[in-house]
Amino acid sequence: MSIMKKLLISTLLVFGLSMNVFGQKHPPAPPHPSKNELVSLKMKELDKKYNTEKKLILNHPLATKQMKRDQMKALNKRYQTEKRLLKQVK
Repeated sequence: MSIMKKLLISTLLVFGLSMNVFGQKHPPAPPHPSKNELVSLKMKELDKKYNTEKKLILNHPLATKQMKRDQMKALNKRYQTEKRLLKQVK
């Protein structure tokens, strides 16, 4: 009898705990951002990335002026291209 009683109690306990877990309300999923919000977020990330890369190029201790000029030209070209692509998506 003791084994049956322990089995019954443990079964009820496990069943009760599982019902408690499934019975809890889950928070609603956050709303999906709109297309414009996503594009503006990407624009901000692009601007931030551009500014950090620009600082790294201009403050580089070993790069010559010509190297910095060439790197800035390439960075500006890439930045303008990515910005144009983002504007097309909008």
